[in-house]
Amino acid sequence: MRIQVDWFEFASPILLSLKVAVVSSFLVLLSGGLFAWWMSRRNFKGRMVLETVFLLPLVLPPTVVGFVLLVLLGKKSWIGKMMESMFNQPIIFTWGAAVVASVVVAFPLVYQTMKTGFASVHRDLEEAARSMGASEWQVLRLITLPLAWRSVITAYTLGFARGLGEFGATLMIAGNIPHRTQTLPTAIYIAVESGNQTFAWCWTGAIILISFILLYAVSPKKAANSGD
Repeated sequence: MRIQVDWFEFASPILLSLKVAVVSSFLVLLSGGLFAWWMSRRNFKGRMVLETVFLLPLVLPPTVVGFVLLVLLGKKSWIGKMMESMFNQPIIFTWGAAVVASVVVAFPLVYQTMKTGFASVHRDLEEAARSMGASEWQVLRLITLPLAWRSVITAYTLGFARGLGEFGATLMIAGNIPHRTQTLPTAIYIAVESGNQTFAWCWTGAIILISFILLYAVSPKKAANSGD
């Protein structure tokens, strides 16, 4: 018995998921890294409160995160109105909304990983660079990031994987529109609900394969063999 697979229908969620994961992982690495660097070198009143806010998406149910984002980005909010005027359409129920959801849910993982990496860099090396006239950007680019490169790679991997597998918040603000906002997790969910076991298994195999390749490529053993 031959199983017929519509390759366009099969590839669409995979390509969209990869697109969302690539864009969101870059954005969350940049934002998470900057906040982690700033927080690791600053002490101020309310620091713990702000850091708790950063970590909230890690423990909140994804549907709660999605609901909050839906309110913040909806047509009635000033953020939603501003983004609609910028892009000539609402941000919700677009692939951009899936990117936003992925960035928010992945931020705590990236932030915490980058913060740990920055904390491992000796301050004396940074102070020596500053004493020689280096700016803060030069210290970050030439001293801090190269010494914390393993944490940077780990943070990016976690951000990519979290964005690839994001489901709850994405479904709330991006929906499940085929060829537009349907990512792999939502496609698998709908396939199971509709009894389409063929597509459910194919998409499950695809996301497992992508995740395996990603984790294998940045495994600690391979990093150790490559040297410092």
